[in-house]
Amino acid sequence: MPDPFSDDVVSSDMLASDMGRLVAEPVAGDNALAMSVGELAFKLKRMVEGEFGHVRLRGEISGWKRVASGHCYMALKDDQAVIDGVIWKGSAARLAFVPQDGVEVIATGKLTTYPGRSKYQIVIDRMELAGAGALMALLEKLKAKLGGEGLFDAAAKKPLPFMPQVIGVVTSGTGAVIRDILHRLEDRCPTHVIVWPVKVQGEGSAAEIAAAVRGFDAIAPGGPVPRPDLVIVARGGGSVEDLWSFNEEVVVRAVAACSIPIISAVGHETDTTLCDYAADLRAPTPTAAAEIAVPVLADLRLTIDSHRNRTERCARRYVERGRERLDALARHLPKRDQLLGPQRQRADDAGQRLDRGLERRLTLARGSLDRSGAALRPATLERKLEGARARLDATWRLVQSLNPDAILDRGYARVTVQGGGTTLASAAAARAAGALTLHFRDGMVDATVDGGEREVAARPKPASRPTPSAAPSAASGAAPRQPTLF
Repeated sequence: MPDPFSDDVVSSDMLASDMGRLVAEPVAGDNALAMSVGELAFKLKRMVEGEFGHVRLRGEISGWKRVASGHCYMALKDDQAVIDGVIWKGSAARLAFVPQDGVEVIATGKLTTYPGRSKYQIVIDRMELAGAGALMALLEKLKAKLGGEGLFDAAAKKPLPFMPQVIGVVTSGTGAVIRDILHRLEDRCPTHVIVWPVKVQGEGSAAEIAAAVRGFDAIAPGGPVPRPDLVIVARGGGSVEDLWSFNEEVVVRAVAACSIPIISAVGHETDTTLCDYAADLRAPTPTAAAEIAVPVLADLRLTIDSHRNRTERCARRYVERGRERLDALARHLPKRDQLLGPQRQRADDAGQRLDRGLERRLTLARGSLDRSGAALRPATLERKLEGARARLDATWRLVQSLNPDAILDRGYARVTVQGGGTTLASAAAARAAGALTLHFRDGMVDATVDGGEREVAARPKPASRPTPSAAPSAASGAAPRQPTLF
């Protein structure tokens, strides 16, 4: 029989009496203490953690989410139940793969509760892929290794040619992939295609794929086999195991080392291989790879026509706008009459002024000629000639009065240095000169001063000097002769 005073047993009478109370009050014989919600939650937390300290759960990831703090939240589910899971930041950094929704995993951790939501959850310490977990772990390890070597760097990607003349295709020679590629190329832009058939699955397939990529890269330009401008590595969809040949290191290194641009079209859109990372461009499907490789010929022609039309319109618009600007500027220019009208008026004014100026100049010249003609009358000229003759006679008389030889007619002589013509005024100068010339009225005599003795030599008499009476008369019309000075 249970103890009526224990914490876990309450009589029906006591419960019935408590149902009608509005405020909680102590009841006689009731020693059950009221717990808070938090106390109950933490009791449950301790009980769950003590009972399930370490568990391993297999389930499918759902609602994967990584928050800003670095912690990760998700739910593990199967066909019967769902349990929340959390991975703390430190444990999430040690995961060997990137969890995604829908991936089946085996999670190892401890079971606990979250009092804030009254839910139980698993705190995951380690998580691995279930089934193909080892294969996927190997894939992630190889991806990290090749990525560390720079095989997946975006800087190493080569741009694709806009319109390749030759396209090389590495794929199965009998599958539907090559037919889809050829059909798509034929529809869009017919191009020369070289197919290198290989095994795309099974033993030895990876080596054949790598050899085909290296073989296309080894073709020399200008040889019997044209060198491709673009290479497509393609395969249809399949499981991870079916597509594993394109994850092999030998294939990835061959694709990354190829000097020809490569498009990887392996599997469906949701399938991803390491070949996709190493290629210059990833296509979701082989058909999409053919669409990416070449443009649509009709669209290309339409684009060229559009560019031609746009160029023509631009050129025409440029000419039209130039014509409009020219017309606008021409409207601002003055008309011919506006430009030439003032010039014509000034020319007319100048012509009229020139006529008046010529008439005035002719009148002034005629008056000057009349005045000059009056001065040229014979009587006026005779008066001017008489006045000039009188002035000439006065000048001649003055010259005669200043002639030093005029006193010679009174018996005097003039002594000069012989040959020099310098007149001597003293006896000392005559003795110093030695050779003298004596000028008389009727001639000149050379003499030598020698101790008082004189030696005289006769010289011819010079021509007679003109007198004022011998000057030509003004009536004869000859010009008067100028006197000679001695």
